Amino acid sequence: MSLRVFPVVLACALLILPPEGGSHKFPESNPWLPPSGGRSAASPLFVESAAATGLDFTHVNGATGQYYMAEQMGAGVALFDYDNDGDLDVFLVQGGPFDAGARRTTGPTCKLFRNDLTDGPNGKRTLHFTDVTERAGLALRTYGMGAAVGDYNNDGYLDLLVTSFGAITLYRNNGNGTFTDVTSAAGLSDPLWSTSAAFVDYDRDGHLDLFVANYLDFSPASNKVCHDAVGARDYCSPRAYRPVPARLFHNDGNGRFTDVTEPSGIARAFGAGLGVATGDYDGDGWPDVYVANDATPNQLWINHHDGTFVDEGLLSGAAVNAAGNPEGSMGIASGDFNRDGSEDLFVTNIIGETFALYVNDGHGNFEDARTKAGLAAPTAAFTGFGTDWFDFDNDGWLDLFVANGAVNIIDAQRGQPAPFRMKNLLFRNVGGRFQDASAEGGPAFARAEIGRGAAFGDIDNDGDVDVVVTNNGGPVRLLLNQAPRSNHWLALKLEQPEKNRFASGAWVGVERTGEPTLWRRVRTDGSYLSASDVRLHFGLGDSPTVTAVVVQWPDGTRERWTSIKSDTVVTLKRGTGNAGAGG
Repeated sequence: MSLRVFPVVLACALLILPPEGGSHKFPESNPWLPPSGGRSAASPLFVESAAATGLDFTHVNGATGQYYMAEQMGAGVALFDYDNDGDLDVFLVQGGPFDAGARRTTGPTCKLFRNDLTDGPNGKRTLHFTDVTERAGLALRTYGMGAAVGDYNNDGYLDLLVTSFGAITLYRNNGNGTFTDVTSAAGLSDPLWSTSAAFVDYDRDGHLDLFVANYLDFSPASNKVCHDAVGARDYCSPRAYRPVPARLFHNDGNGRFTDVTEPSGIARAFGAGLGVATGDYDGDGWPDVYVANDATPNQLWINHHDGTFVDEGLLSGAAVNAAGNPEGSMGIASGDFNRDGSEDLFVTNIIGETFALYVNDGHGNFEDARTKAGLAAPTAAFTGFGTDWFDFDNDGWLDLFVANGAVNIIDAQRGQPAPFRMKNLLFRNVGGRFQDASAEGGPAFARAEIGRGAAFGDIDNDGDVDVVVTNNGGPVRLLLNQAPRSNHWLALKLEQPEKNRFASGAWVGVERTGEPTLWRRVRTDGSYLSASDVRLHFGLGDSPTVTAVVVQWPDGTRERWTSIKSDTVVTLKRGTGNAGAGG
């Protein structure tokens, strides 16, 4: 958010997955489509359905007129199947009164909503969420920022990390619908202002390690007075405060973590970290980490296979803009948008900068192609946060969603209670270029709010990807996908025995005759302060035929499956495919 203000300095259907690599066929009917079963030309691509489904949550930023930096940044959301019943539950991070991050005994809490999707007669489904926060043990009262999801103890249940202004909190999933705070027992401690985080098995030992991005060296006592261009009090630029290093914690495999920030090399480059994404950006089979830093150069931490990392952000071309300047980077989308088999990066920035598209050559060298791809001009008037690639129309090309919300007063809204509202954006990928499809998105994209976190997954298990969006100081939004169902799709869940049970970091390709292989990375990180579904979703276009699915497991070995049916969710268990197959 580098262009903010200069001061006086400037400042979270019931689907039963089949055993042993089987598949589940979904009914053809979609209860959220018009009665005709189709979508008319005037029907929106997405319908906002939070209140209608019981997803009742409003973020509290605790703003008191002091313009504390942390008030503008939260909060995130996690989409994960915490009870392993086959549908996605929602965890929402809460703020509250701003009291330097100290734990509170009263006031609003983070919330966990269980997805009680049910099948009715004639294939009609009912989507409903139940607040299970108290019984689950997740009524955390802290000044929360974000959430990360991963099975750190390899028991087959996804665990939860919450970042905040003040401390991180690790919740172990007990497998019985409850969670236990194991932060101290796990040896985790990070008193800095933590934002996005990622579980990643960086040393490929089968135990998920933890990368935590930290933002600024800020406290209420160090709060600076900043003003906008007309002299009114406003939030400061991040340049008014000192950036701090991220933290890397090694999973020792016994329920505990060791802080390896210094020996790993992560402490060698400071940055105002906001977004984190993992991927194999140089194509060597080892997981790397990309960090979106606010008004400081973005970092590309390349894994050197020996427990150390080197920041090659500047050398790679993914750290700054074409003029050599760092931008106000917040959210990250990481994926193969152009179908060339390498992971590209999309980074949201502040108003006036435009959003960056870094195209990977397959070896970790990036070209800033925001203008060439048609993403520069449509994003110039926005400040973006939560984002990701997702194929909303199942045509085989990864599209883009961006949650937007200002961090400085918008002139046209001056004098209003929250003068930071912006509309969200939807871009359709048309052969590697992007068209603004926000108007087709419907009323959900016409409403201006203060968008922050965004998480992605098939919440109603109908074969397309939905979005949960958080708003700073506002209500959560559930955008249910209503795109036409003329295209085919495939969803994959991976399983490994004993270690890294959800195969985090695996690289998965769907082979099709006469078409490029579609590649996806198993991960829950990316976006902004948020965690998305660990299942992989592939749009297949108008052909249902899948030649094969190839999985490169996190340790580098490969397996290949044939006879995979489309329009299903398939569970691929390690050891049941053709070992050693190429792809």
